[in-house]
Amino acid sequence: MKRLDPDHGVTPPKPLVAALRVLLQPLVRLLIDNHITYPYFANLLKGIFVEVAERDFAVEGKRQSDSRITLLTGVHRKDVRRLRHSDDIDTATTGAISLGGQLVARWCGDSRFNDTNGKPLALPRLPQEDGSPSFASLVESVSKDIRPRAILDEWLRLGIAQLGNDDKVTLNTGAFIPEKGFEEKAYFLGNNLRDHIAACAHNLAPHQQPMMERSVYYHHLTPEDIEKLSEISAKVGMEALQTVNREALKLAEKSQQNPRATMRMNFGMYFYHARQDETEHSD
Repeated sequence: MKRLDPDHGVTPPKPLVAALRVLLQPLVRLLIDNHITYPYFANLLKGIFVEVAERDFAVEGKRQSDSRITLLTGVHRKDVRRLRHSDDIDTATTGAISLGGQLVARWCGDSRFNDTNGKPLALPRLPQEDGSPSFASLVESVSKDIRPRAILDEWLRLGIAQLGNDDKVTLNTGAFIPEKGFEEKAYFLGNNLRDHIAACAHNLAPHQQPMMERSVYYHHLTPEDIEKLSEISAKVGMEALQTVNREALKLAEKSQQNPRATMRMNFGMYFYHARQDETEHSD
């Protein structure tokens, strides 16, 4: 595959550049909506170029130098030197959000916390004397480092769970996209789009076993058609996610102590609709 090299005049493939223009348009709209200007984003992008070049393009047995990163990325060596030692990731925030995702996955996928139809049970908030499942035992099954009440208060704020008069906690299965919580939405924006793009990029590389990356798309639909298709997509999509989640949870627990258990996976789907004359989605 050709690599852009300013010193040798190699240009990237035109179809790839066309694809980048399409996929970057909603991203730029998001940036402008959130007051992120081009200079700010350009500086952020510069740091990511340096990070990826250092991590993914090292030559085996050789130290990755500032000069080589400059050659690969076009970022000035002075900036490379400055950026190689910066770290702006909020690990506390991402860790807390990741824990919430694990709890939802276990509640939906672990038979101890499901009814006979495989649906998440309404769980007593406090531990039960007979050892039966509770919200507290759910949290402790994933982490003993955080109080169940702290998780519950946050989930009530986000609309992920509800607390009934019987002091039982119910998972709002329709709130996998929280009604509130910008941090949570931004976290999954980054993680899910990262893996979706990574799968597409993998499939562009030659001599690779393709990863699943498919979609269904139609034009010339009415608003009523969109509503019907949205309902169908939500139903079958959630069924697919819950099926994969249950099996992945079993396999992860089975392989927990296996030294070969070094892999991760991400399976997702989306439904989007817009006017077909919107330029950012034109074919």
